[in-house]
Amino acid sequence: MKSALVLFGHGARDPRWAEPFLNLQARLRAQTDGQLPVELAFLELMTPGLSECVGKLAGQGVTHVMVVPVFFGQGGHLRKDFPVLLEECRAAWPGVELKVSSPVGEWSSVLDAIVAGSLQALNQMSVITPNR
Repeated sequence: MKSALVLFGHGARDPRWAEPFLNLQARLRAQTDGQLPVELAFLELMTPGLSECVGKLAGQGVTHVMVVPVFFGQGGHLRKDFPVLLEECRAAWPGVELKVSSPVGEWSSVLDAIVAGSLQALNQMSVITPNR
């Protein structure tokens, strides 16, 4: 049994939007000493898509994939679009077991980290302003 992790995000036109996802991917790879394949996949506007990502992993002999939606909550994309993509992948690669976690924004540990970071920002009175 060979397992992999897929971080699934929305995607954006601006390539800088993916930087936190790439950072997360790198941190996960470091935590697993590079032993666990950790890939990124996107719903739209960026590549690879979920199908391309699962196909790549299947080609590497992966048989179990945990897909982690890196979304704050379950809006229309996760409720309507994502299940269709997931079923297409299951049909295309029946030998790959695909499981899905809840969106990271629903995890208590993630919410606790956001609370802690928000309070830290308030205590430091630091405000991040976007580049224009």
